[in-house]
Amino acid sequence: MGMCVCGGANLQCSFGAAPSVLNVLPANKVMTSMAIATIMDKNPMVNIAPFGMCSSLANPQVAAATAAALGALTPMPCIPVIAAPWAPGSPTVLIGGYPALNNTSKLMCNWGGVIQIANPGTNNIQVP
Repeated sequence: MGMCVCGGANLQCSFGAAPSVLNVLPANKVMTSMAIATIMDKNPMVNIAPFGMCSSLANPQVAAATAAALGALTPMPCIPVIAAPWAPGSPTVLIGGYPALNNTSKLMCNWGGVIQIANPGTNNIQVP
């Protein structure tokens, strides 16, 4: 069983230099002390804050800065680009019509980073 994820959860990207926080808007949500997240809480700058500096060469800004530095990896500011929802979620627990987000779910950034949940923000709500 996984733990349910709520707003304020700590996130980490495999190419990010710093952790981030998941922001969950309270519209049509189940509330604990914070709103409980679904797999659709994936929007950059709304739900997913930047992870400091990005070191992925798939990121065009990093690739350009690295080329300008004659091949020395040069991290640039992180701006996540997310196309798909979190996976896999908890399909048996629906919140606002979408599967609840659990602490084993992952999110893929278009620049190659894997975003995972470092701390779900709650430790008393289990979901299958």
